[in-house]
Amino acid sequence: MGGRAVGLWLLAVVCAGLLPGAHADVYKYVDNDGNVYFSDEPLSGAHLQLEWKRSAKRLVRQNQAQSAAARERRDEALARVRARLDEPAVDALAVRPPAPVSASMAVRRDKYRDLIDANAARYGLRPALLHAVIRTESAYKANALSHAGACGLMQLMPATAARFSVRNIWDPAENIRGGSAYLRFLLDLFDGDLRLALAGYNAGENAVKKHGYDIPPYRETQDYVRKVLRHLAAEQLAPQS
Repeated sequence: MGGRAVGLWLLAVVCAGLLPGAHADVYKYVDNDGNVYFSDEPLSGAHLQLEWKRSAKRLVRQNQAQSAAARERRDEALARVRARLDEPAVDALAVRPPAPVSASMAVRRDKYRDLIDANAARYGLRPALLHAVIRTESAYKANALSHAGACGLMQLMPATAARFSVRNIWDPAENIRGGSAYLRFLLDLFDGDLRLALAGYNAGENAVKKHGYDIPPYRETQDYVRKVLRHLAAEQLAPQS
């Protein structure tokens, strides 16, 4: 067990032994290696340096305040998620209709329809969502390569491809499977919030977490989410063949 873990364990033991109304003091020491120690009595040793001494009652009050603040942050985050889930769906077509599918794109789209349907079924996704993402990412061009190094139909970064066991990033079947697996992961991570999943697909899930579980304030990411939603709306309104 590491020094910090030992120190925190000792603090838990010390505090656990304090009954309401107890007046014991708690001492925090740090040794030469940076290990932390807590004790209910003074410790001696040239390798130990006293960092602070506090009353047990004060530590209990601080712990209660920190726990209350953590619960408040958690409740606020849950409220934001619920509010987003309760929001009416955005009429993306009313904002800006997507451009019609060109004849050449329609040919490419039809080429990958079976792969898209199969992976949608495999990962519990709507085929329309995969079509919307692929149209946004690559316009169904299997050899698409972005300036950032994203590859193929679903514009997978090499690290993301490796993360989801994609062996050949340029193979359409592997690329669509990897992108579908990543979308499924993001939807599960963000409790089914499609906007956050799309933002995570574009900017990475850590960027969404960093910005309070909301769409990051990046113009590219915000435009990306709007564009995919427009294409998704068009897919859902289009006659199914």
